Amino acid sequence: MKNSLWSIFLGLAIILSTYIAAYAFMNRYKSTENIHVKGLSQRNFTSDLIVWNASFTRTAPTLQQAYRQIARDRNIVKKYLTKNGIKPKDLTFMAIDTKEKYHSYYDDKDNYHQEFVGYSLTQDFRVQSKDVEKVENISRKISELIDQGIYLTSQAPKYFYTKLDELKIEMIAEATENARIRAEQIAQKSGARLGKLQNATLGIFQITGQYSDEDYTWGGAFNTSSKEKTATVTVTANFKVR
Repeated sequence: MKNSLWSIFLGLAIILSTYIAAYAFMNRYKSTENIHVKGLSQRNFTSDLIVWNASFTRTAPTLQQAYRQIARDRNIVKKYLTKNGIKPKDLTFMAIDTKEKYHSYYDDKDNYHQEFVGYSLTQDFRVQSKDVEKVENISRKISELIDQGIYLTSQAPKYFYTKLDELKIEMIAEATENARIRAEQIAQKSGARLGKLQNATLGIFQITGQYSDEDYTWGGAFNTSSKEKTATVTVTANFKVR
């Protein structure tokens, strides 16, 4: 009886081990029936929106004097910009930043002192326009306002693209098609036929200045300093092979 039971257990063990080996072999073979490829899409484009920030400052002994002077400067800046073609809707003046000014010094006995000298007011403004060239030209010749006695500080313009979402969708399709073409070439060289797309992973969009040496970043580069830009994205795809 014991020998019979042992024979039965042995037989079941052989059958089970055979099944496990066959299953493992089939899955191992099955895994070789896929092709993993990476597709690329790269597009050059020109920014269609410019944002230019600048500010002007006035300092006076009293707050009333400082506000009168900053209001005068604001009118001069507004008149200058509109005269040069900036639309009122594209010009925004921010809230005035007010700071007290002190003169610090040490006396003959090396004691530290602070002497109140007045108020410093700063007015920030922003020009946001789709007329990129016009704003560029104004930002370059802004020294004309300085010649009028405006204590102005200007930042470099920033460039954006308002149709970026549409561009991204087109590029994803291009990268996926590029991956499929590469997979077909691999399959043909191997004497196989390309099957359906099993899955795909989208890479990070990288937007850099054209012909620049900017590095890609883990979270995705997003250049705002160049009017002419290059967008790049990859798609990693897994295709079935028949």
